Amino acid sequence: MSPPPPSKVIAVHLNYRSRAEQRGRVPEEPSYFLKPPSSISGDGDPIVRPRGTELLVFEAEIAVVIGRRARNVTPAEGLGCIGWYAPANDVGLYDMRAADRGSNLMAKGQDGYTPIGPVVAAEGIDPASLTLRARVNGEVVQEDSSANLLFDFGLLVADLSRFVTLEPGDVILTGTPAGSRPMQPGDVVEVELEGHSKVSNPVVESDSPLASFGAQPRVSAKTRAEAIGAGAPRAVTLSADAIEALNTVSTATLTVQLRRHGIANTFVRGLRPTRPGMRMLGYAHTLRYVPLREDVLKADRAELNAQKRAVETIGPGEVLVMDAREQPFAGTIGDILAARVLARGGTGIVTDGGMRDSPAVAQLEIPAWYQQPHAATLGLIHYPLEVNVPIACGGTFVVPGDVMVGDAEGVIVLPAALAERVAHDAVEQESRESFALERVQAGESIRGIYPLSDARRADYEAWKAGQ
Repeated sequence: MSPPPPSKVIAVHLNYRSRAEQRGRVPEEPSYFLKPPSSISGDGDPIVRPRGTELLVFEAEIAVVIGRRARNVTPAEGLGCIGWYAPANDVGLYDMRAADRGSNLMAKGQDGYTPIGPVVAAEGIDPASLTLRARVNGEVVQEDSSANLLFDFGLLVADLSRFVTLEPGDVILTGTPAGSRPMQPGDVVEVELEGHSKVSNPVVESDSPLASFGAQPRVSAKTRAEAIGAGAPRAVTLSADAIEALNTVSTATLTVQLRRHGIANTFVRGLRPTRPGMRMLGYAHTLRYVPLREDVLKADRAELNAQKRAVETIGPGEVLVMDAREQPFAGTIGDILAARVLARGGTGIVTDGGMRDSPAVAQLEIPAWYQQPHAATLGLIHYPLEVNVPIACGGTFVVPGDVMVGDAEGVIVLPAALAERVAHDAVEQESRESFALERVQAGESIRGIYPLSDARRADYEAWKAGQ
């Protein structure tokens, strides 16, 4: 028996722990938006990206299909009102989010923006152990379990039924895990409900341009960061000039500049680099370890623990920063997870604990800093607890989104609000120091040139103009 056509499609905004950690907020209750039934498509149907847009994003979801009318039901009764499950793709065009003002109609309600695979009967399925997986061109890009939902299926049905009558055939899209990304024309996106069903769709470019009337596509730095899954929206995004500066100046120079702003404890202590010749620059994506307690470890049945979630939620331009309590007596990351950080676009790894497989990690094209090698796994003394929370790393306070800079000397934490100004001031400081070094090597005294005096400023400006 197949479900009747839906009278409505309801989508949950945020419902997987991994996605909530990536977004930097955990909701206390579910919230929803509507998609038109005309957005539904099937296996093989194309997903169309309008001309002039760039941020067409896939979101793998488990679709709950109502089998029995639900109105004012309890969560237990709500679970019994589910007739079918199916894999679904809650496609979104982030270029149009500004036009929606929260409605998601233009961003997510377009024709074909809800591909749904063949349904499977709810009878005999454990709703708490469904594995959801997305692939782009054959590569796994999202994977999570319904065990990691913030709000289970029965609760969603009951919550909605307080105000809305759910009819047989109605669809609830139950949220996406971390890992969604923009798609490109030519890509093939597959969403699988493991062991049950899958839906696969090609991405194509529209044949005709978007009409000039009405709202037009618009992309901001915040929108782009959200579309590429780069963690919680950042308070600060570095300018191109600041990025160029921070890829050049030393961590020693940066400590001086931060001290001038009254911040002294910014250098992460006790770490060594795997690749002393590689620099690092990126935004902090944090992971917190706590002391191991065996009963807690045994009770954790999540498919991905916090360590693996941290790896699977890191975004391009981010640095994985770990609080291992400055305990070096077990590894906190090894070569396979480090390679995954690199594959997801991470720009560095920092841990104040031990590192497994350190020779192999040193061969990867990603810089990493750690306290000392240790072959034992984290299960010896550590338990990974939280992702993207404020942490301590090497005696230094790190907030998600802080700017991390690393060189052969070590790693420094730049508070996000100061990073832009510090970057520019550091370039000027190093210029003055280059002048001073040149004069000292020529035999001059440091008097008047280190630090630079007013009497020698004209000499410095003339030297600078000639560089």
